[in-house]
Amino acid sequence: MQTVTAVAHRGAPYHSRENTLASLRAALALGADAVEIDVRVTRDGVPVLLHDGTLKRLWAHDRPLRSLSAEEVRGLTAGGVPTLADALTATDGTRVMIDLPGRADPRAVRRIVGVVRECGAEDRVYYCAHAETMLAVRAADASAEIALTWTTLAPPRPGLLDAVRPRWLNYRFALVDRALAARVHRDGYLLSVWTPDTRRSQRRLLGLGVDSITTNRVDLLHTLRSGARLG
Repeated sequence: MQTVTAVAHRGAPYHSRENTLASLRAALALGADAVEIDVRVTRDGVPVLLHDGTLKRLWAHDRPLRSLSAEEVRGLTAGGVPTLADALTATDGTRVMIDLPGRADPRAVRRIVGVVRECGAEDRVYYCAHAETMLAVRAADASAEIALTWTTLAPPRPGLLDAVRPRWLNYRFALVDRALAARVHRDGYLLSVWTPDTRRSQRRLLGLGVDSITTNRVDLLHTLRSGARLG
C-alpha cells in the first residue's frame, strides 16, 4: 500500500507557536515525516522562520521583517524566531519543505539556498512556492527538489514545467479530485496537497492516492494513515 508523506505545516501549531523550534520538535514527536517551514530574509540577509511579512500576528510587533536585522528580530521575540540554520540543526535527519512566501526575490532565494548548502542539508530539503520563486530556486540550484505550488485546475504550461523541473505539484487540497490526481501521476509528477485539517478531508485525500499531505494536524493524519495501513 502507498505510504503518504505526513508533512507538518509550520510544525505543530496546535501545540506550539508556528515556525518555532518547539513547534518543529512537537511535530516530529507527533509522527511527522517532514516539516514545512516558511522562510524569509532579514535586512542583513539572514534567513529566518516567519510566514508573515511582519512580526505583528505572532509576536505583537508591527515591524516589517525586511526592516530588521537578525539581532533586532532576536531581541523583539526573545529568541523565538529561529534562523534557518537553527531549524535545520533541530531537524537533523528529517525532511524539510521550505516554503518561500511573498514576492519572488532572487537575492533572498540565493541566500536561503546558500544556507541549506552550508548546512549540508541539500539532500533532505525541498522547496515550494509559486512559479516565479521556483524559477529563482532552479536558477540558484540546478539539482534542487521542487514542489511547484499550483492554485488552478488548469495544468501548468509545458514550458514552465520544463524550466522549473519540479518533482512535485503542490495543490490546495480542495482542488484535488480523482481526475486531477490521475492526471498529475500520469504526467510523471508526485502530488502534494495543503492544508486539510479535518478527519473527513484527510480521509478523502488518502483515498485519492495523493503522495503527500501538509497539515496543521499531523497527529490526526498519522493516526488515520496508520489505520489505513492496518486496514
